[in-house]
Amino acid sequence: MDFVLVHGTTQSPAGWDRVATLLTAAGHRAIAVDLLTPEDLPVEGYAQHVREQYVGERPVVVAHSGSGALLPAIAEALGARALVWLAAYIPDFPGGKSLRDEARAVLEPDWIGVDPTADPAKASEFLFHDCDSETEHLALDSLRLFNPADLAVHPAGPAPEIPSTVIVPTRDRTLKPEWLRRAARDRLGVTAVEVDAGHCPHVSRPAEIAGILTGRA
Repeated sequence: MDFVLVHGTTQSPAGWDRVATLLTAAGHRAIAVDLLTPEDLPVEGYAQHVREQYVGERPVVVAHSGSGALLPAIAEALGARALVWLAAYIPDFPGGKSLRDEARAVLEPDWIGVDPTADPAKASEFLFHDCDSETEHLALDSLRLFNPADLAVHPAGPAPEIPSTVIVPTRDRTLKPEWLRRAARDRLGVTAVEVDAGHCPHVSRPAEIAGILTGRA
């Protein structure tokens, strides 16, 4: 099975390294795509950018954090067989509020306005607080800002008809776990899978995340 791994707004594709290694060892193909481009693109442009990086058919597409806003468009472009929302924003289908409109409902108050790429201490506090020291060091090396204008203001299209799995880290300090649980149920019609982790469980709990991906998808 192919897994297309989509980084969030504060990490490079290197954040997926440990999960990708485990998926590959299990006999799957893992492709961590890079969303960053020299100029900001519309949502459909990022979907095409991912399409250019993936050669294959019917992958499972996994998105982290703010890149959940891009996940439906990417899934459509790739002809995905399944979607996984990993601590990821779930849009207000169909054509409802944008991420910016919902920011105060979705985000933990102390996270709003924080740029962890400019402050390693803040990154450790909000993103990697559940990591051991070695993992935290590797995680800090993966920090990179991805913040295109259209990501926050793009209105949601129709809800994807592709099967979805939502993974909610119960110790997330950025996205509110209770909001993610509710959005999984109300917007996608699924019960979230919960993990005892912070906002980046693909970094702190890679074996658990790889197991969920292979078992659910």
